[in-house]
Amino acid sequence: MALKAVNVTDVPNLDQVPENNASLSLYSSRFNSEGLELNSEATFKVPKFLVIGHRGHGMNILQSSDSRMKAIKENTILSFNSAAKFPIDFIEFDVQVTKDDCPVIFHDDFIFSENGTVFETRVTELSLEEFLCFGPQREAGKQGKSLLRKTKDGKILNWNVETDDSFCTLAETFQKVDPSLGFNIELKFDDHIVYQQDHLIHVLQVILQVVSEYAKDRPIIFSSFHPDAAQLIRKLQNTYPVFFLTNGGTQVYYDVRRNSLEDAIKVCMEGGLQGIVSEVKGVFGNPGAVPRIKESKLSLLTYGKLNNVPEAVCMQHLMGIDGVIVDFVQEISHAVDDMIIKPLNEGLREGDEETGTKSKLQFSQQELSFLLKLIPELIQH
Repeated sequence: MALKAVNVTDVPNLDQVPENNASLSLYSSRFNSEGLELNSEATFKVPKFLVIGHRGHGMNILQSSDSRMKAIKENTILSFNSAAKFPIDFIEFDVQVTKDDCPVIFHDDFIFSENGTVFETRVTELSLEEFLCFGPQREAGKQGKSLLRKTKDGKILNWNVETDDSFCTLAETFQKVDPSLGFNIELKFDDHIVYQQDHLIHVLQVILQVVSEYAKDRPIIFSSFHPDAAQLIRKLQNTYPVFFLTNGGTQVYYDVRRNSLEDAIKVCMEGGLQGIVSEVKGVFGNPGAVPRIKESKLSLLTYGKLNNVPEAVCMQHLMGIDGVIVDFVQEISHAVDDMIIKPLNEGLREGDEETGTKSKLQFSQQELSFLLKLIPELIQH
């Protein structure tokens, strides 16, 4: 496949976005016939409890003693298709745009390499050709530049995994990943940069051009930690739901819109977004926010290490959370299938409406607090 920078002239700008929000069902064979739907009021309907593979088959933590965190290179075609072998609904991945306007899949703001000395390069300051030169190469006999990674504690380690793969573009991902798998596309921006609106619009238009060309019937959810980017992508298109990512109060940011679930609700309501993706600790620490989110007609997904614990995932289902982003794709997808999906489907097949609705139990804040105290080891994880 020829890789090139995209032309963004065909993507509508803010002045061209229609006001009406037409109903659209985002159907995939992994869902029931209901699919994922944006209705005429631009609210979002999740037809089942979603399991979403984090960066595909799971993120890489190079210093982890758990081999599963270093099994497959994250955010690669191999990782995405490995995740597709299990009963999950979406994969989540991070999109940035190179300096020559090509959306690529990569999480970190900087790429680290070594050529006598360690050096770093901002992803968005690379051309597509330069970006693809790092790590394993697809061309036989071609040697890529070394690839290192900076950990949260400042260490720089060789990015060694059991099964490696090359970097990829967003266009390639649409073309090469199992078409039944939904995409949660995280719009990635550096927390330490103040972006002008014109720049944000341009980046988002570049991404939307690729989505418009390749998405077809694939279910898609956009998400971003950047409040302005999330609201802009909502204004630039009315086809796919947009979720606001938040740490849920577990970290403090200069932008106060990022500092709590209550602030996240405000961002969504002001921008017409369809849902929130929160760090799971933020939800467990503030369970009373869940009914407030639901009353606002917003969907709620979570991410975080606790989502690799089956009991924590089942607790979230009981709380009314709509889905989880996980690293241990095989273990959690099978646990959800056994403990949530199969019992629910059996109840519906038997015509037992009460059994079919047991998965939507409603708890008061006091009851939820009591339940959460039963798993303190999870909160302290």
